[in-house]
Amino acid sequence: MKNIRNFCIIAHIDHGKSTLADRLLEFTHTLDGKKLQNQLLDDMDLERERGITIKSHAIQMIYEYEGEKYTLNLIDTPGHVDFSYEVSRSIAACEGALLVVDAAQGIQAQTISNLYMAIEQDLEIIPVLNKVDLDSAMPDEVEDQIVDLLGIPRKDIIRASGKTGIGIPEILKAIVERVPAPGGDPDAPLQALIFDSVFNSFRGIIAYYKILNGSIAKGEQVKFVATEKEYEADEVGILRLDMIPKERVECGDVGYIISGIKTATEVKVGDTITHVKRPCDKAIDGFEEVKPMVFAGVYPIESEDFENLRSSLEKLQLNDASLTFQPESSVALGFGFRCGFLGLLHMEIVQERLEREFNMDVITTVPNVSYRVYDKKGSMKEVHNPAGLPDATLIERIEEPFIRASVITSTTYLGPIMTLCLGKRGVLVTQNYISGDRVEIIFDLPLGEIVIDFYDKLKSVSKGYASFDYHLHDFRPSKLVKLDILLNAEPVDALSTLTHFDNAQSFGRRMCEKLKELIPRQQFDIAIQAAIGAKIIARETIKAVRKDVTAKCYGGDISRKRKLLEKQKEGKKRMKQIGNVEIPQKAFLAVLKLD
Repeated sequence: MKNIRNFCIIAHIDHGKSTLADRLLEFTHTLDGKKLQNQLLDDMDLERERGITIKSHAIQMIYEYEGEKYTLNLIDTPGHVDFSYEVSRSIAACEGALLVVDAAQGIQAQTISNLYMAIEQDLEIIPVLNKVDLDSAMPDEVEDQIVDLLGIPRKDIIRASGKTGIGIPEILKAIVERVPAPGGDPDAPLQALIFDSVFNSFRGIIAYYKILNGSIAKGEQVKFVATEKEYEADEVGILRLDMIPKERVECGDVGYIISGIKTATEVKVGDTITHVKRPCDKAIDGFEEVKPMVFAGVYPIESEDFENLRSSLEKLQLNDASLTFQPESSVALGFGFRCGFLGLLHMEIVQERLEREFNMDVITTVPNVSYRVYDKKGSMKEVHNPAGLPDATLIERIEEPFIRASVITSTTYLGPIMTLCLGKRGVLVTQNYISGDRVEIIFDLPLGEIVIDFYDKLKSVSKGYASFDYHLHDFRPSKLVKLDILLNAEPVDALSTLTHFDNAQSFGRRMCEKLKELIPRQQFDIAIQAAIGAKIIARETIKAVRKDVTAKCYGGDISRKRKLLEKQKEGKKRMKQIGNVEIPQKAFLAVLKLD
């Protein structure tokens, strides 16, 4: 065990984690030249196309140092705030972390938040200054920032470049010398923490774990503590680029287990694996339950695909433990699921993965957050969906979630960012100058204001330089109203939203205008209205497609023309009563991008 090192790589988005991981794999000869490619651990097409890491990936390397062989278990983690749950699980399976900072961009919000996560778990931090080969690199200034943040001697910071391979030997040497070997007792009863799982259509569910105490061998009877289910370990092994089967996985190692589990709900991330004959005393403290930030309805386009959608979501949840869902129904869209996501990027990725990996065509409704509604009797109800809101006369007050947001930027963009946050009903808490011209602004913002387009706007007003990180802070009373959209006086529940009273009028008007562009014209007039309760606050009309019925009347008496027009008018009236308006999927998506 003294020769095992478990470590992860943490950093802000686009600071070069995956490229650095490629160089480490290349240097330790884990892969030969044929298999080497960029972003090697990002095995999803989606990750390669977007150039972001969505899943954390574990891989084992063998490194020889001073005549001894060391087993290095590396976990590459995502950088985006929407995938911070992945990072927290990776950190729980490690004893050390490489903190990667871009020499051109310096320390950013997600760097700090991931660092605090690692410090809470008592990880040994090795700071790495990446991209020092760039012309725009400022290694001395960024080193000052790292020294200020961590309070460590300057000589402990390793200068490296994931692209050219500078500093890779020093990083490997630091991992062996500075990261402690895993603790644990090889002779104690088995205790292994599940930190990830995947679904394989041939082999069932494969769980990835880290062994804290004891060891696990092929053919042994094991038990999953939280679900109390027992299985036989058909195959155990370690994770290289492929899964390598072994007879036994030892204490302190990271490995996988295949035991023919078919039901997705039987494996929970954060659960403990132990032996049936010699169980451990207590389960390992898993991870805290993830709290979704954004809720949206996901409905199959064909109603008979409901069960397929359920099984697809269950399989996806194995691989993405931060996704939560429960069944719900809607008048306009039929049966579907109310899904909880960590943010808008997470929601987009889940929708895309459903289409690619499971061939599911889905409609996603307008995202919203959960509110606490207090009635006149003083009882509280959580509402995720505007349709679940009680009658306005029964409501005492509505409280909405507020987040504590940290924005790090250069002083050049301070004005526009302040204007943006205050325009979103933000409250300035503090403002700290980190170093030179970099400033950290702390705001309290309503979560409902930032779920749709805040991050995109922040990037555009700061030309991409501001970094953003947040956590849920508290619930505060707000003057919220339910905004309904009516088509020909029929409410469309999938388009209704809860919004602040001050924004309702302009938001309703913009929605009506957008829908007017997107809904195709019919043979009859369509009235699009935005309403708060019984009060209509905005209206647009889509004019009917009209056939000229009087074209065949040339000359003659006017009464002939009038008779034809009256007949057409009657037909239109009847058609309007029985005609229904189909809302295209584009309309649901357009509401998200109203500005």
